[in-house]
Amino acid sequence: MSEFNKDDYLNDLPDADELAGQGAPAADAAKPADSQPVDQPAAPKPEEGPADAGNGDQQDADEGTLTPLGKAKKEAADYLEALQRERAEFINYRNRAKKEQDRFRQHGIIDVLTALLPALDDIDRIREHSEMDDSFKAVAAKIDKAFEKFGVEKFGEKGEDFDPTKHDAILHKPDPNAEKETVDTVVEAGYRIGDRVIRAARVVVASPQA
Repeated sequence: MSEFNKDDYLNDLPDADELAGQGAPAADAAKPADSQPVDQPAAPKPEEGPADAGNGDQQDADEGTLTPLGKAKKEAADYLEALQRERAEFINYRNRAKKEQDRFRQHGIIDVLTALLPALDDIDRIREHSEMDDSFKAVAAKIDKAFEKFGVEKFGEKGEDFDPTKHDAILHKPDPNAEKETVDTVVEAGYRIGDRVIRAARVVVASPQA
């Protein structure tokens, strides 16, 4: 039996670096496959609602926090606003109705006046060319007052300046003494209501000679 040689035994042992190199692959192989880093899915973002949804919730929250007295005041303010709006609409309607009523009333007066114009012209001719008895004068005066009551104005006088907007010239008569056109004779008087001419006065015009 050969003798144990310590130096030979130590020389046959592997180095520590060789042992470390052989152990590293084994350690890597021992790692589980699921130890690799995996990308985690991103957390879903909360959905954003419409902008006015937050305002509505805020308004509901504000109304919910009102005290009974505050709610009563708010209802009173809403009722007052609605009442004022209805009142304004009623005033506008009343004004329109009044204008329509005045317009229909004026049309009625014009229709009556137009129908009575021939009789009024006859009364004027009688006044101008003959004497009227007292009873006839009283009737004529009542007719004049009735038309004055409804705003009817009679116009057309001899000697006034000729105005084509209210005079209807049926004849132009040269006058050597005339410096401008004036009314020489009123054949039929004119009538108007306010600024509206119902019938222009029919006149003979005295015109300056050329």
